[in-house]
Amino acid sequence: MQPPAGVGVNVQVLLLCDDRVLRRQLANVLRHGHFEAKPAGDVDDATRILRRQSLAAVMVTDLTDGELPAIVRDLRQRTDLPILVVSRNADEWEKVTVLDAGADDYLTQPYGIEELLARLRATLRRFERASDETPIATDDFTVYVHDRRFVRADGSEAPLTSTEWKVLEVLLRHPGRLVSRAEVLQAVWGADAVDKTQYLRVHMVSIRRKVEPDPARPRYFVTVPGLGLRFVPTAAEAQGSAS
Repeated sequence: MQPPAGVGVNVQVLLLCDDRVLRRQLANVLRHGHFEAKPAGDVDDATRILRRQSLAAVMVTDLTDGELPAIVRDLRQRTDLPILVVSRNADEWEKVTVLDAGADDYLTQPYGIEELLARLRATLRRFERASDETPIATDDFTVYVHDRRFVRADGSEAPLTSTEWKVLEVLLRHPGRLVSRAEVLQAVWGADAVDKTQYLRVHMVSIRRKVEPDPARPRYFVTVPGLGLRFVPTAAEAQGSAS
């Protein structure tokens, strides 16, 4: 079996899982997808591996000691690698909290082997694209997508959450283009959230408060009523109202 396009042989993935049986099963799944698992039983083990090895991504499962959001938040402070969480918990609030803590994707059981591998490959592709991007500069700020830094003209940085970054990344990758609410919701929260427009509304209010010169009259991240959102990088006055 040949590796899928864009995936080399022995791409190394940190596998954080304290269940030996599950860890062995997931290692076999990763091997099937031409990845090499670097197993860790806890966050301390994971930290040691992160320090001494070059890895492509991190996969995290439910751990008996500690809540997933706290674990992901801890990992995010130690690495900027993409993080895929695989959990038995299908609770929607847990998923949102884990994504807010810094995970790049969240997959719940039951899942198919090929879906898990496809999610991992997609996460890696997004990370690789971000690594190649040049900063996005406007009159009022510069965005370093790969480093997740939003620097205002005065040199201060906007304190964006992980989920706010994910929303922005969808818009920043398509400057000037109208992006539907469903497209943003699916990219950030998954296919099951395409009708959860309140998620997007709440996060856009927070994003505008942090990055727009005048949040009440957004110039850069504008809403086209009934259609979607648009990132307008030019100095032209943006039309639309805050969602």
